[in-house]
Amino acid sequence: MDPEKKLELQERRKRVQDEKQTQAFRRAATFLQGGDAEMAERLCRDALEEFPDDTNFLCLSARALIKLGRYTDAEERLISAMALHPEFPRPHSIRGEMYLAQQNVDQAVEEFRRAIELGDDDSNTQVKLSKALMMQGDGDAAKGALDESMRLDPERKLLVKAFKLEESGEIREAEKIYRDLLKQNPDNVEAMRLLARVATKQNQHRNAETLLKRVLEVAPDFGKAMANLVENQLEQEKIKEAIATAKRLIRIGVDNPDSHLFMGNAYSAASLYEDAIDAYRKSLRLKPDHIGSLSGLAHNLKTIGRQDEAIEYYRRCIKANPFYTESYWSLANLKTFRFTDEELQSMEELVAHPAIPDEERTQLCNALGLEHEGRNNFDKAFEYFDQCNSIRRDQEYYDPAETEMRYDEIIEVFDAEFVRQPSAEVTFAAAPIFIVGLPRSGSTLLEQILASHPLVEGTHELSDLSRVVNQIPKLLNKRARYPKSLDGLDAEEYGVLGQAYLDRTSKYRSGCDFFTDKNPNNFAHVGIVHLMLPNAIFINARRHPLDSCLGSFKQLFAKGQTFTYELTELGEYYLEYCRMIDHWHEVLPAKVLDVHYEDVVDDLETQVRRILEHCGLPFDDRCLRFHETDRAVKTPSSEQVRQPIYSSSVNLWRKYENHLQPLIDILEPILKDLPEADRPHSVRAD
Repeated sequence: MDPEKKLELQERRKRVQDEKQTQAFRRAATFLQGGDAEMAERLCRDALEEFPDDTNFLCLSARALIKLGRYTDAEERLISAMALHPEFPRPHSIRGEMYLAQQNVDQAVEEFRRAIELGDDDSNTQVKLSKALMMQGDGDAAKGALDESMRLDPERKLLVKAFKLEESGEIREAEKIYRDLLKQNPDNVEAMRLLARVATKQNQHRNAETLLKRVLEVAPDFGKAMANLVENQLEQEKIKEAIATAKRLIRIGVDNPDSHLFMGNAYSAASLYEDAIDAYRKSLRLKPDHIGSLSGLAHNLKTIGRQDEAIEYYRRCIKANPFYTESYWSLANLKTFRFTDEELQSMEELVAHPAIPDEERTQLCNALGLEHEGRNNFDKAFEYFDQCNSIRRDQEYYDPAETEMRYDEIIEVFDAEFVRQPSAEVTFAAAPIFIVGLPRSGSTLLEQILASHPLVEGTHELSDLSRVVNQIPKLLNKRARYPKSLDGLDAEEYGVLGQAYLDRTSKYRSGCDFFTDKNPNNFAHVGIVHLMLPNAIFINARRHPLDSCLGSFKQLFAKGQTFTYELTELGEYYLEYCRMIDHWHEVLPAKVLDVHYEDVVDDLETQVRRILEHCGLPFDDRCLRFHETDRAVKTPSSEQVRQPIYSSSVNLWRKYENHLQPLIDILEPILKDLPEADRPHSVRAD
């Protein structure tokens, strides 16, 4: 053969071989980025049979093996790569990652430094070195490595600056930096992720979701972004999507306890409590003192009634981190739990600690209030409740005038003529029973009674009705806000709204004829529900006005119920609630059944029969034994409704009467209508 043709043929074969090698590497890398480390390793193994001296395949295979937890095999690959190319930095950097995953911090530092000595100028290597040095306890050296990473990557320096601005509350300035970075480099995934975080802080959850999904298109195995997406989807109540994202997170980080934490959180939101418990336990096997998983496990054990185990894990949280005040609050929130004297002393020392942030201080104050109440130290208890609420009120936005205006509009629109218009024709998979009222007025007890009936499925405090109402303009292409957006709607359009609610709540139901929706704030929506779900049933949980308001004042809510942290505002809200309920009684007679907590305590059977008759349900004596019903209960009353009926919380307001005068003054018009024996001293006809 002609020498020139022979050389041309050899070069062609080499190009084909190189292209084949490149395509194989890209394919394996794509699988690894997508979270399928097993397939990536298999492709690398096949390629190494044909190209045994390819350092890139050896390194990629090692990365896949590390993700699979096969550290011995990964070590063999890296040693082979180092033997082939002793001056190549990448095997050392990957070896550092492996040691870091194994918590071998000293060896990780050594390998990262060796990679840098060999010329590794990747800023990410400096970041990993900084993390390892911080774990080693060398803060100065860690800062030096982080500074070097920013010198190598100017974009990282800007990200750090923006992050600090964001943390100090300068959101707009931080957002501008993130957007400028993305103009320069649209694929800067960290800028994109942090911009999504800004959107989340501004309650722009859909925008945040779009950004996070874009991040994962560019960087499919970016664990932080995936974890953020789980949180985002849970916030939007996209439960199925959150579970799918959490499973994907576990595929790329099966050895990361945080991955199982997010899986547990997603399962918990789906009411799959046993699956959530299993996920948290997996996390704790990887890291026994993982606070998030200890707390999540305790919450879910409490929800399904395994109180002793829940208490054990809450106490393990405190042991792992004495400053984790949420566990003290969670224990106190069981309502049936008492702290030891030693625990009480620790809490009182902690609440006085100058370094405790406001949020943690509110949790401690609330827990101390509940504990002192349990010890009959009512003046001390109120002092802590008041301190808790004073701090919390400063953190919340609540405008009483806005509430009054909104209820004025609802009452104006839903007059007697409006509610008599033709209602929707919706095919019911199950009839909803709405249990409404003010928080801490006995609604959980009523739900437990109803959920003990074989034809009724108990859910929990669903947010779906308010979400449907708030989305009316979008669902029906209306520009006006609710309730003005209802102008001109016909029965078919109300049916669209009713079906939207039934569709949204289907994930909480399993096939019973009736189901409960125990969101107390739904009392404002009786009129719209009457038109969109005409067969819906309403029960209004009532209680002595002072006990009702005091119960709310004592409860530190995770979110919402912003009217409960100041006695005057709480009283004003109670009057608005009464005004709204009175309106429904007037325009929709017999639609709403008032059930007084005190009557239930005094004569359970009579009230149960009355409730079941209102719902069109046959009497079932299991409703009298509600405390025997085994079901998950998420609300703060979960442990109380697992006990037989008791009367100790009736007229509890009397123990606090000398502290409640601002509330009494506001409620005086309705307190005067009570029997004299049920009035506070300042309202009695002396």
